[in-house]
Amino acid sequence: MKIICQKNDLLNSVNIVLKAIPSRTTMPILECLIIDAKSGVIKLISNDMELGIETIVKGNILENGIIAINAKVFSEIIRKLPDNEVTIETDSNYKATITCEKANFNISGKASEEFPFLPNIQKDKNITISQFSLKEIIRQTVFSISDNESNKIMTGELFEINEDELKVTSLDGHRISIRNIKLKDNYDNIKVIVPGKTLNEVSKILSGEISDQVNLFFTDKHILFEFDDTVVLSRLIEGEFYKISQMLSNDYETKLTINKKEFLSCIDRATLLIKENEKKPIIINITDNNMELKINSNIGSMNEDIDIKKEGKDILIGFNPRFLIDALKVIDDEEVDIYLFNPKAPCFIKDKEETYIYLILPVNINANIN
Repeated sequence: MKIICQKNDLLNSVNIVLKAIPSRTTMPILECLIIDAKSGVIKLISNDMELGIETIVKGNILENGIIAINAKVFSEIIRKLPDNEVTIETDSNYKATITCEKANFNISGKASEEFPFLPNIQKDKNITISQFSLKEIIRQTVFSISDNESNKIMTGELFEINEDELKVTSLDGHRISIRNIKLKDNYDNIKVIVPGKTLNEVSKILSGEISDQVNLFFTDKHILFEFDDTVVLSRLIEGEFYKISQMLSNDYETKLTINKKEFLSCIDRATLLIKENEKKPIIINITDNNMELKINSNIGSMNEDIDIKKEGKDILIGFNPRFLIDALKVIDDEEVDIYLFNPKAPCFIKDKEETYIYLILPVNINANIN
């Protein structure tokens, strides 16, 4: 094999496939990326058996060929080469020579036979969405997945397609995040659980441009993302997602309308008094058109008042401040509506059209009231 690429084009593609290189594995071949040069196309491929990525690199093929190269070593070499043309040449013993200006590296590669290439999947069920919309949906929901691997369902997000609507739901046992968006076309009904890790990595690769599209294909076991010159294939999480409809009540005793930026800044200031491993709630006291926020910790205390618009009863309630911050950060509205029922029931932050819904469970504040 002999190929010539620009360093920046090659590095961009390497960075994409690195996202499916496992940090630990019992299969050494998975630590490699594949360079596959044939039929006028240069592909880089990686696969950690849960997530697989293929991407096309711009460049010229002087000799067809294929090789597996340690991804970490290869990426560090390419990263530190001069910004110029890079030539990669391999011999029959799977030795790779990488040349750029006066730099010349020789590294050992492997045959590609042992590598688990991405399977071909049926493309019967699919949707098309803008890269901007998908990136935003992931940003606005993925923070509330669980990182506890013992409960696999909570480490993923539920994707539900119903005609021209896409609903994405995530939860971790303390909160629920929901995004609803309208699609341009009608599609078959689909319900799958996509790993949060996959969505995080896809989000990093997406351009986020409104004019750029991404095609999502679904099978019983896989989801495939096709966009630009890249294909990302992931296993789905098997099982039944939690039935949350009974938790999504429209009943409330208190409704607040508040300036989002002011509310977020206030909670952010309060967290300055909380150590990283300390679980201290922020206490919110709603009276008339005033919200008082208080926090007491081993470092000190803080209280601040914010003007609000209120409908309904006064209420005293406490929350994990991080959960409020996570939700408020991803809402783009200038003002937010917050619905409360009682100090032991979840609060809802949602817009009138319910394009987003954030449910957050309160915490017991009796021990924290002075």
